[in-house]
Amino acid sequence: MITKSARNRPSRAARSFGYTVAAVLNTVLLYLVNVRPGWRAVPFLTEDTTRVLVVLNLSLAAGIVANLLYVLYDPPRWKALGDLVTNSISLVVLFRVWAVFPFAFDGHEWTLIARTVLVFAIAGTGIAMLVQAVSAAGAVGRSVSGHA
Repeated sequence: MITKSARNRPSRAARSFGYTVAAVLNTVLLYLVNVRPGWRAVPFLTEDTTRVLVVLNLSLAAGIVANLLYVLYDPPRWKALGDLVTNSISLVVLFRVWAVFPFAFDGHEWTLIARTVLVFAIAGTGIAMLVQAVSAAGAVGRSVSGHA
């Protein structure tokens, strides 16, 4: 297994490019969901989707802001803390989607598949948050000890 330490991070230019792409993609998603064609163009979404849109939009906006901030400043602890915040918002979205379940699928198997994907997404996001919390704490510890 290959691991990267903070010292083996991609170049600043490569990271900034990645953050910019992520911010642009979140902006495009925000536009597609809310403006054109809009979420109503997706045939399996129900009117209950409106009950999820506020937190979904908040999540996309937080991703845009975080990535634009990372373009300016992205030391490991800052990045870990920012990712912890954005993933916390994503977890709220996932739980909201689980509770509202704004989908109307033809056939029980698609409902089961969607619920299973949501479970894995919730678990994965929770694990990512734990990793980011440990990473942020480790980066803080390294900076306090003078090794960062």
